[in-house]
Amino acid sequence: MSADEHRKLVLVVEDEPDMVRGLRDVLEFEGYEVLAASTGGEGARLARERSPDLVILDLMLPDTNGYAVCQDIRSYSRTIPILMLTARGQEADKVRGFDAGADDYVTKPFSIAELCARIRAVLRRASHRADAGAEGAVITIGAASVDLRKQTVTRGKTSEPLTFYEAELLRLLWERREEPVARDEILDRVWGVQQNPTNRTVDNFVLKLRRKLEEDHSQPRHILTVYGQGYKLVP
Repeated sequence: MSADEHRKLVLVVEDEPDMVRGLRDVLEFEGYEVLAASTGGEGARLARERSPDLVILDLMLPDTNGYAVCQDIRSYSRTIPILMLTARGQEADKVRGFDAGADDYVTKPFSIAELCARIRAVLRRASHRADAGAEGAVITIGAASVDLRKQTVTRGKTSEPLTFYEAELLRLLWERREEPVARDEILDRVWGVQQNPTNRTVDNFVLKLRRKLEEDHSQPRHILTVYGQGYKLVP
């Protein structure tokens, strides 16, 4: 990293001192500025006050859990990338983390190489989203209007947020509308690192999008399953 390049600020919300020291050493070696909090309350406050470029958030904290902190951050910012760090590895825990607004999920124990790769991938996707022009940011799917930059979907007078991955999945399907997109391609292009997400993850996110976009999610007309291939968006 050159001397004049912006040093990205990473907020680490973790109550284990050894883990914080290890993460700080690695992140500072990689060129990031590091801010640490040992409780969820302190982490939420620092995230609001400092607007970090990335939050690394432990799930188990002494005063609350990472899901609650993630939801707190998402109540005022849809754009701060959040990487959950936890010892849990069950699919339901990952889905709950994504539902709360997490951008990615790393399960302990993890390798430094994997963690750094995931950090770079999350920051790269966030940068791509921030740099995207206004053209194509608002799309119409059936009766729904979707703002991919603001990550919202509006039907009639009702508007609700999209999570990071919901928006990125919808962006990909829109770019390839009217043609099937394979689950493996979705995993590669939306999630980037394939070790953690699975085809079931894709299916879960498609179901969530259908509930937000379709008039009747049990009989979808816009996000269609193409058996043996993947999913297809029909505006």
